[in-house]
Amino acid sequence: MSHALVDAGAPQLVVYGAGGHAREICWLAESCPEAGVVVAMVDDDPAQHGADVNGIRVCGLEEARRRFPSARMVVAIGSPQHRAAAAARAAAAGFGFASLIHPRAERSRWIEMGEGVVVCAGSILTTNIQLGRHVHINVGCTISHDVVLGDFVTLAPGVNIAGRVRVGDRAHIGINACIINGEADAPIVIGEDAVIGAAACVTRSVPAGTTAVGVPARPLT
Repeated sequence: MSHALVDAGAPQLVVYGAGGHAREICWLAESCPEAGVVVAMVDDDPAQHGADVNGIRVCGLEEARRRFPSARMVVAIGSPQHRAAAAARAAAAGFGFASLIHPRAERSRWIEMGEGVVVCAGSILTTNIQLGRHVHINVGCTISHDVVLGDFVTLAPGVNIAGRVRVGDRAHIGINACIINGEADAPIVIGEDAVIGAAACVTRSVPAGTTAVGVPARPLT
């Protein structure tokens, strides 16, 4: 039985994506009833249209917009670059965006968030933090004071970011990576489209478009 039949009077959500990350986002949505009920998943591959994923029908973007004109969307694509492209297509189709914050994610009231943000269970966000549009913070992450995450940043599970760090648009921080604290007049900066490898420890700024790995993290050559 599809989610659309569970509570016809609830707000509606469409999830852009039908892969593993999208299935996790659909599960997260069940813990955020105020955001709405997932009524469809969107896949750009016509071969996937009509499939059933965990009781939710997969369709194309235009069909989802036509069938659920009042629904908001969550873009559930792990790659920051692909998520940015999908969000642009969804906005052009007329969708607005919802944020999903798990009730077991802890955060202060001094958090600024853009649209489409996802924060999964077990994450802790302390104080004076800025999250750009469509930021995804996976399970069990910690973000300390005076951190700025740009648009479409992805934190994989278990990422730890200390205070006074700036992460540029579309950067990807790998599973269990950590970024040490910067200074008030010299924050650590992770550049746009940078990739930090799994379990890396970042101790200095990383240029835009660079992949850095290891302990301490160094650019791949």
